[in-house]
Amino acid sequence: MVAATRELPASGYALEVDGRLKAEFATKDGARAGGEELKKRFPMLQIRIYDAQTNAREEIYLLT
Repeated sequence: MVAATRELPASGYALEVDGRLKAEFATKDGARAGGEELKKRFPMLQIRIYDAQTNAREEIYLLT
């Protein structure tokens, strides 16, 4: 059984969880809020925001 892979979005932002794209957002603030909430609930996950315009990824860290 092969898992379906999601394509990188052409615009906007996406959440990458443990190397897999999980959700897309229109704004960086929305992606950051979603990523921070997920990181609070599951601190062991590696969560990044993917920016389609620059093809860059930004790590979400848990601030205590």
